[in-house]
Amino acid sequence: MSETELLTKPIEQTSVDTPWNVVVYDDPVNLMEYVTRVLMSIFGYHQTRATKLMMEVHEQGRSIVWNGDREKAEFYTQQLQSHQLKASMEKAE
Repeated sequence: MSETELLTKPIEQTSVDTPWNVVVYDDPVNLMEYVTRVLMSIFGYHQTRATKLMMEVHEQGRSIVWNGDREKAEFYTQQLQSHQLKASMEKAE
């Protein structure tokens, strides 16, 4: 690649701008009602939405419960884990 090509090549987006998913996984310990209440408490979701997400966790083994910037995703993941839920974050596709 020539120097001119290097200077005019667009800079690729960094992963900092990549949205992140917060994922909750099914576990054999927590009751469905508890998971619903935790989602309502942490995210401020209405009971209908929290119940829908909890059912995805229960039936599909996981649910993306939130999507956004990395710093908030880290915070929410820690909050979920502090409530003993199995949670992680992943780059959104």
